[in-house]
Amino acid sequence: MASLLGSSPSRPSLNYSSVTDKGLNRDNNEDCLLSIPERGVWLVADGMGGHEAGEVASAIVRDTVQAKLDKPGLNGASLPEAIQQAHTAVLDAARNGIGATGMGSTVVALQNRDQEYEIAWVGDSRAYLWTHEPGSGRLEQLTTDHSYVQLLLASGAITKKEVDNHPDKNVITQCIGSTDLAEVNIDTVCGRWQQHQWILLCSDGLTDEVDDKTIARILYNASSPKDAVNHLLQAALDGGGRDNITLQVIESPLDFRNPLTSLDDWLPAISGHRRLDNLLYGVALVSFLLLCYWLFIGAC
Repeated sequence: MASLLGSSPSRPSLNYSSVTDKGLNRDNNEDCLLSIPERGVWLVADGMGGHEAGEVASAIVRDTVQAKLDKPGLNGASLPEAIQQAHTAVLDAARNGIGATGMGSTVVALQNRDQEYEIAWVGDSRAYLWTHEPGSGRLEQLTTDHSYVQLLLASGAITKKEVDNHPDKNVITQCIGSTDLAEVNIDTVCGRWQQHQWILLCSDGLTDEVDDKTIARILYNASSPKDAVNHLLQAALDGGGRDNITLQVIESPLDFRNPLTSLDDWLPAISGHRRLDNLLYGVALVSFLLLCYWLFIGAC
């Protein structure tokens, strides 16, 4: 049901984890993701247009961005340029009978360069910055939704409390593949990594089911990006799972990767609580070593 991607073995200092899931109410997954840790690129795209159209649009976005960023040297596009070319590619595909007329996709993408990063987006897929602090943490939404309710909020027509329950909450003002736009307006934000930070990229399948307060609590309690991804996905499913759910958590390159935490990522969960699982694994290991010792003594 869920497709999990682990951290890259070639760059252990840039740890990440990803998941995409069709949710509980959909029979297909129109979301897709891209993870290229060796190039420092991560992307989430949320397709629209129905079966065999939304998934086509999001896949075109993924493949076009990857192709444009993969070109070496001066021929390689910037992240916003690659996304703009993805918009053209989706329009061209629809005109050529690939997918369906009117198909589209949101996109949010991260490009990492050493200790700096750039995020670009179109639509309402989001990027968050999580900063872990002793006894607490800070969750900051880096992106601003291209949505009707965001325009109402910015104009003062509605309050922040009214956003989540507004009937037009999921109406977006632009997307990749919008037929009435020759070019999309791509917003960007740049930042510099600090220690103990993660960036979360996600489709609205997560944020429609899980509020920011709960996301922050899950990130605070998570021992690793993989642990965070698993618990965020489960929270979205527990919240109803009404849409496709896609998310990626990327760790700051400045963080030291504890080998024991890496081992935790590969051990299957037993109880759902990592500390209890570690205790159970420890007891099992000690029991195994004692058994081996007794067998060795008996053989002698």
